[in-house]
Amino acid sequence: MSSASPVVITMGDPAGIGPEIILKAWAQRQDAGPLFACIGDIDVLNACARRLALPAPVEIHDPQAAASCFPTALPVLRAPLPVAAPLTAGQPDPRHAASVKSCIETGVALCLSGAASALVTAPIAKSVMYEAGFSFPGHTEFLAELTRDHSFEGTRGPAMMLAGGGLRVVLTSIHEPLAQAIANLSAARIEQIARLTHQALQRDFGISRPRLALAGLNPHAGEAGTLGREEIEIINPAAARLRAEGIDITDAQPPDTMFHAEARAQYDAAICLYHDQGLIPVKTLDFHGGVNITLGLPIVRTSPDHGTAFDIAGRGIARADSLLAALDSAAAIAGHRA
Repeated sequence: MSSASPVVITMGDPAGIGPEIILKAWAQRQDAGPLFACIGDIDVLNACARRLALPAPVEIHDPQAAASCFPTALPVLRAPLPVAAPLTAGQPDPRHAASVKSCIETGVALCLSGAASALVTAPIAKSVMYEAGFSFPGHTEFLAELTRDHSFEGTRGPAMMLAGGGLRVVLTSIHEPLAQAIANLSAARIEQIARLTHQALQRDFGISRPRLALAGLNPHAGEAGTLGREEIEIINPAAARLRAEGIDITDAQPPDTMFHAEARAQYDAAICLYHDQGLIPVKTLDFHGGVNITLGLPIVRTSPDHGTAFDIAGRGIARADSLLAALDSAAAIAGHRA
């Protein structure tokens, strides 16, 4: 991977806020921050730029050409498939899915080849993608499939890390119903995610001796078995085996006391057992600037920690904070890996 290669951003759902926040990110960062190019429909981005009174994007055909135009215009690599249907901001359409998917596939291919240093994905609407036959629960699982045949040193993911407000959390489950996440909880999964997180903190974040905090499942981490036995039978035995391997990880901690400032100072990342257990504290600490980071893949991938926001798309009020943070995180991780 070349450190001179730009970060690439996929446009996301064209009817959402993706085009707007990408253009706003460029407008706020053309003189500073990481170099990036967008993969998307140039016509959609041109129309959005006109609404925002920003310079028209410039089409490029090679990521390396991004540097020459970045100071004056957003560089755009044309999507392999254009947006197929008439587009109205805020009105999702399954006919857009093929273009959205082609942008993701192109971004992954550019990262695997070294032409791009990292991938940042603007939000997609999973329900819209499902209507068009998309068979993956979300971006994370699709990226894992696209990179499945490529070598990776260390424990393989994917795992989802959310970072914001000085907190990093990693989830043992990703996009699945809460009842299913609890039913699927296993010592093997906890151990895999903890090993993966330990390695990622070293490789991607430059932390030589990572400290991990492990969340409990039940109130008060089970209260010695009186409020549930998962901590005794599954979670703490997994933690003991991890410590025997040399990984610095706690036993199950009561989730309601893990995330205040003094507690956060004691660890570099928290291992959480289901989606909202990890996302609620991150979004409380930094609602606008949280970042989703995929661990355990042969490419660097981050994304804003929010959705398509169809309700405000096209109104010019979407904030680019989370995308800017995702760009900074992607460039920093790529730098550590390089």
